[in-house]
Amino acid sequence: MGGDHGPQVTVPAALEFQARQSDVEIVLVGQPEVIERELAALGAKAGERLRLQPASEVVAMDEALATALRVKKDSSMRVMANLVKEGGAHAAVSAGNTGALMAISRFVLKTLPGIDRPAIATVLPNMKRTNSYVLDLGANVDCTAEHLLQFGIMGAMLVAAVEHKEKPLVGLLNIGSEDIKGNEVVKRAAELLRASGLNFVGNVEGDDIYKGTVDVIVCDGFVGNVALKASEGVVQMMVAALKEEFSRNSFSRLAALAAMPVLKNFRKRMDHRRYNGASLLGLRGIVIKSHGSADRYAFGQALGRAVEEVRNEVPQRIERRMAQMPQPIAQ
Repeated sequence: MGGDHGPQVTVPAALEFQARQSDVEIVLVGQPEVIERELAALGAKAGERLRLQPASEVVAMDEALATALRVKKDSSMRVMANLVKEGGAHAAVSAGNTGALMAISRFVLKTLPGIDRPAIATVLPNMKRTNSYVLDLGANVDCTAEHLLQFGIMGAMLVAAVEHKEKPLVGLLNIGSEDIKGNEVVKRAAELLRASGLNFVGNVEGDDIYKGTVDVIVCDGFVGNVALKASEGVVQMMVAALKEEFSRNSFSRLAALAAMPVLKNFRKRMDHRRYNGASLLGLRGIVIKSHGSADRYAFGQALGRAVEEVRNEVPQRIERRMAQMPQPIAQ
């Protein structure tokens, strides 16, 4: 029910995804009359593989967290999280209010043993044509060194599961690669990561995200969110600049025609929709956050991310890895 477009995107995206994944069942959670109207417009209806789960309330995109968590107890987000908790669904996907989704998911599902705080992890493209996983991206603005260690473990287990890399490379985002760089929290986090048994390579810088230097980039939510938004802004600026230059005069427009195949491939490679679907790691269940402005294709990618994590047992991998730590990490 959430996001910028609501059921007008999520319902057809679910139908299209199901057509490609014959073994996936989907539960559409929300106001039945709204969902049924969307299904009817698409010539579809609920059935064995596509069920409706009523929820009378909707969390608005600008809803206060206290209202979403304490007042709207029959919201689609809350009902969805309860379905995962009770075993009625293997994973939850939402394009709604990020803060509310995190708060509700944490309240209902709780965190895994040894995990203090869930983290938001997303995948970004890099120059090696592989994927870089970055966490945290905004759930935790202030972090301790122990939190950063937990993020490193969760990120490594995610990559091991969905990318099938048993020893993914882990880096700690810093203002320099030298050990003496960074604040005291980051320096202490580096020590903990070195002793963790992870394939930790040390400090990495912002440009390493897109160089593909490591598979997992660990940072606090403040730094991660700024880095992500800055990256999105650079891409938007590049696209706008290319359009401006290619439309400057008749000669540049002719050049644009000649370069069209290259431009199409560039656009496809940099299409942010391909990477839609951020993981809320550290919970006793799988929750995927889709971008609020996602279209059908992008929301389908988020659904695919959820299925990948279910099939590769991401929470179970994190729990097993945390159990191997010599002592509880919680502080």
